[in-house]
Amino acid sequence: MSGRPASRGSLRVRLLAGSLVWILGTLTVTGFVLTDLFRQHVAARFEAELHLHLDQLTANIETGSAGEPTLRAELSDPRLQRPYSGLYWQVDGVGDAERAVLRSRSLWDVTLAVPADSVPDGGVHVHRIDGPDRRRVVMMERVVRPAERPDRPLRLIVAADESGMTDPVREFVGLLIVALGVLAAGLVVAVGLQVSVGLAPLRRLRAALATVRDGRGRQLEGTYPNEVQPLVDELNALLEHDAEVVARARTQAGNLAHAVKTPLAVLGNAAVREQGALATLVAEQVDAAQRQVDYHLARARAAAATRVPGLRTPVRPALDALLRVMERLHAERRLQIAIEPPAAGQAEPVFRGEEQDLQEMLGNLLDNACKWAARRVDVRLSAASGQLQVVVEDDGPGLAPDEREAVFERGVRADEQVPGSGLGLAIVRDLARLYGGDARLEESAAGGLRAVLTLPAA
Repeated sequence: MSGRPASRGSLRVRLLAGSLVWILGTLTVTGFVLTDLFRQHVAARFEAELHLHLDQLTANIETGSAGEPTLRAELSDPRLQRPYSGLYWQVDGVGDAERAVLRSRSLWDVTLAVPADSVPDGGVHVHRIDGPDRRRVVMMERVVRPAERPDRPLRLIVAADESGMTDPVREFVGLLIVALGVLAAGLVVAVGLQVSVGLAPLRRLRAALATVRDGRGRQLEGTYPNEVQPLVDELNALLEHDAEVVARARTQAGNLAHAVKTPLAVLGNAAVREQGALATLVAEQVDAAQRQVDYHLARARAAAATRVPGLRTPVRPALDALLRVMERLHAERRLQIAIEPPAAGQAEPVFRGEEQDLQEMLGNLLDNACKWAARRVDVRLSAASGQLQVVVEDDGPGLAPDEREAVFERGVRADEQVPGSGLGLAIVRDLARLYGGDARLEESAAGGLRAVLTLPAA
């Protein structure tokens, strides 16, 4: 497995992050656009209402004989009669600061300070000024010339609190934020579900690959979406191709071994029938060559087996068969050979590899322990964290610490007087390491030797 952080290598995180950025960006832009549109709409309605009041004021204003402005009828909005209600009107004389000002009751004793500007007849200007209680108001003004006294133009003014335009926008923005927040949360949840459902076939594919890796299957089973099925088909084809390549390699190795063994057997048989130093030398060299062929054939077989997925070999049946063989081989010594089963609750260990290789490793360890044991050989099995462990202990003389590593070298024997080729422990370690495990020697509790074999569990 890779040690890269999930946030950098996860498709789920990438899809969710991309969707989240897109959702937030889209909703943010949408919020600004809707807010601006609503603000323009409210401002247009606000100014339209002011324009309506200004038209009413224009229609109801008239001048007396002395040129004083009077109101023919009160304007229809009742707010104009309530002091500081937020809606006001005022009539000024243009260019005549001494003239009386006519204003709505809502202004009470306040006069709107109109900016000095020139408004063409019939034209309309809009300003923002301070109104009653120093509240900002939007003011709309128009200059008219009464028919009775065209020489005395009047400035007609209507004004309303700016809050009548800004408050609706503020309330709308608050509601919009809540609505867009709920929408964003819903979209994020929907995207999360969509990503989870969309990546479910990849999770099933991963589980299927783990099944093949752990030896519980040789092909990826199940049906997948059209986008994933071609990948599954290619992986199955690759697994099948690898199995065929390994099978051919193992067949060729067997054929080569058989081709070499036959001449060696002929030479060995001929040397046995002859007498003399030459015959003895030939017999010794043939035996050495036979051992080397067996050793390298075992390595080639194991190296090929490690490439084949789906291999599973229960340890206990193979071990029981080997114990029966050892009891017959060493029957005259009356050894006690006992197997301690896994702890309660642990499943029986299963080796992820070839049965023949497992028998080769266990057979060498058991044979070595039986050769050196005084009375007893103990075997313990355990499995944890994807590894199985086989411990073989004897009560023999043991080995010095500096000799324990040396006996794993090819051709090295602890005692030349004891029969053997010196290849047994070397084969055990080489095979174990080809499978990703290892073998080591320690001192046993009984003073003899403890061999610890670690292998991958299926």
